[in-house]
Amino acid sequence: MTKKWWQGSVVYQVYPRSYQDSNGDGIGDLPGLTQRLPYIKKLGADVIWLNPIYKSPDKDNGYDISDYRSIQPAYGTMDDFDTMLESAHKQGLKILMDLVVNHTSDKHEWFEQSRQSKDNPYSDYYIWRDPVDGHAPNNWGSYFSGPAWTYEPKRGQYYLHLFAPGQPDLNWENPKVRQEVYSLMKFWLDKGVKGFRMDVINLISKPAGLPDAPQAPGAPYGNVEPLVSDGPRLNEFLHEMNQEVLSKYDIMTVGEMPGSTPEDAIEYTGLKSNELNMVFQFEHVGLAANPDKKLGKWNDQPIQLVDLKKALSRWQVELDGKGWNSLYWNNHDQPRAVSRFATDDPKYRVKAAKMLGTTLHMMQGTPYVYEGEELGETNVHYQKLDQYEDIESINAYHQLVEKDQAVDGTTMLKYMENMSRDNARTPMQWDDSNNAGFTTGKPWFALNPNYTEINAKSQVDDPDSVFNYYRQLIDLRHNSDLITLGTYEEIDPDDNEVFAYRRHYQGQTLLVISNFTDQTVQRDYGQANSKRLIGNYEDSQNDTLRPYETNVYLLND
Repeated sequence: MTKKWWQGSVVYQVYPRSYQDSNGDGIGDLPGLTQRLPYIKKLGADVIWLNPIYKSPDKDNGYDISDYRSIQPAYGTMDDFDTMLESAHKQGLKILMDLVVNHTSDKHEWFEQSRQSKDNPYSDYYIWRDPVDGHAPNNWGSYFSGPAWTYEPKRGQYYLHLFAPGQPDLNWENPKVRQEVYSLMKFWLDKGVKGFRMDVINLISKPAGLPDAPQAPGAPYGNVEPLVSDGPRLNEFLHEMNQEVLSKYDIMTVGEMPGSTPEDAIEYTGLKSNELNMVFQFEHVGLAANPDKKLGKWNDQPIQLVDLKKALSRWQVELDGKGWNSLYWNNHDQPRAVSRFATDDPKYRVKAAKMLGTTLHMMQGTPYVYEGEELGETNVHYQKLDQYEDIESINAYHQLVEKDQAVDGTTMLKYMENMSRDNARTPMQWDDSNNAGFTTGKPWFALNPNYTEINAKSQVDDPDSVFNYYRQLIDLRHNSDLITLGTYEEIDPDDNEVFAYRRHYQGQTLLVISNFTDQTVQRDYGQANSKRLIGNYEDSQNDTLRPYETNVYLLND
């Protein structure tokens, strides 16, 4: 395998609204990010993935784009973007943009035109259908609760939106739409960005005839995911995108693909597929969903380690030599990693955060670190509905508690405390001063109260901090083909306390052992007398693993 630059890279994800405010309006912005680039460089990351910074009405925090070639005014100007990009390049950092082209905002000029009539030049840019017996054309439900169709009186038709009504789906069957997308991609690549994270890109090809979706008993709408993910023309569209745009630049691409399997991923990212470089799959973050299908992801049960190992190991084994993995614990759509996969108990949080980092970063693939993960930031644990901001969470509460009465309000709030996307969106915790150093004004969203203990200032110069442990992990990766390219061998898949695996490359073997419990346990994998490369306790006690202990060994041949 010839190593590509993105295989040896580590990506740091910035949610711009919550990263750093430079002008006191309480909203993170591009000049604020520019100010913080040295911090990201110090961590050791190579690439920064920016959540959407385009002009948007902000119904879904920027994932409803009204102008792909303009910067959201709250984040600054195109000059601010160019300054940030130049500053990043000077520090050896690459910028990855968020490409959101399954849908636009309903305020985008294309949709404003399309909704007027059936016979204008943009009429076919979106997916329109006539009413059936006076109601929506099928039973599809939106990912954000409620129906996936909204009626437009001007056209006398319904338009499809797999997400919010303000996010109408583009009609990828129309070649003009595809050319518009390729044109806007070239606009950013010609500026010098080094690739794209592609939002729900495997939803762009809808099934012929738009049939009804499977509907759980008592559910108000059908579950669209099995129907719309990995649609019939997805390969064709991605291949065309690669031919017309991606192949002409030295860039990296990662496609967000809910519902995709390793077999799907090999089709889209195979080393010879000429489509994308890697996908974001959801298997491990979708674990511990509610057994009541009506409630979907909303639950407060912990993930079983055996299930987590099965999910991660499956992708490691099946993509090896055929495709490339993206490695992540959390992002702007997921709760905080340490709270979800380990513990945010103050007694063990630091050890647990380091353990999770080790478990993931020693695997094959490109790791993604979400802002604050490198500090061991935790879920915020809101107790009331009015503390939430996220459209998905609020809609789910209204649908499941008030409309369907599928769950009581107290229980739903417990589920949201565990699973809401708002857990990841609180402002970055820079220091213990007022508003955590994020803004001099009123923050757009309340801070996690624990910022006085968990913040960058207290960690950057502390050799034992989560931040400096992540620096070591990244440094190890950068200097080891064994970690980057080695094959993966799972150990004891049925062990529900310890996650252990080996990596093999050119006669060398790496052994990774992580205790996912707050108990001391015994495990012997032949690690005695081997060289320990990194661990989250000062020393190794060989086969004794203390709470949340993790160690990486280079085994003697």
